[in-house]
Amino acid sequence: MINLKNKNILVTGGNGFLGKFVVEKLKDRGCRNIFIPRSKDYDLVRMECIRKVYKDAKPDIVIHLAAKVGGIGANQRNPGLFFYANAVMGIELMHEAHLAGVEKCVCLGTVCAYPNWAPVPFKEKDLWNGYPEETNAPYGLAKKMLLVQAQAYRQQYGFNAIYLIPVNMYGPGDNFDPRSSHVIPALILKFFQAKMGRSNEVVLWGDGSASRE
Repeated sequence: MINLKNKNILVTGGNGFLGKFVVEKLKDRGCRNIFIPRSKDYDLVRMECIRKVYKDAKPDIVIHLAAKVGGIGANQRNPGLFFYANAVMGIELMHEAHLAGVEKCVCLGTVCAYPNWAPVPFKEKDLWNGYPEETNAPYGLAKKMLLVQAQAYRQQYGFNAIYLIPVNMYGPGDNFDPRSSHVIPALILKFFQAKMGRSNEVVLWGDGSASRE
């Protein structure tokens, strides 16, 4: 296990839903030098801002959690944005980490990278066995390319890159905005509103047959 106490750690998305918990855990491990770039100061889709964040943070470790992300509705409205922003941000952040001699780069993937009809529970061997669900495909494939990049950079440069795929996340501090929330908080909100409004039914996305990890 790496001793992180004296490492400079760059956490993109460190103020986000997952990022706040990761930063909290890093602090629990005694980490003192955690750099969390704010989007108003560093637009990580722009190359000059990526280079600036490396210059300012001087990281030993990079944990890339930042993403343009949302639920089904947000993906349907923004397929081009979600593909471009996530692909450019991730690819350039990893490349610059390699050029900067970063000791370890951890990138977060997405369960949206899995094929539409992957059997549940998901297994790593099924990751490449089909095209992702079309609604989420631009986002899922953009994030999936970070796995390809990590493997390629490890093979050619010996770069220590790790790619993690969480399943559907939820918990305290989640996003309950119906325009952009993910499935679990969206369901919770719908049932809550139905209960408070004494409704006899709850209307959900799809036909009721969908399942996911």
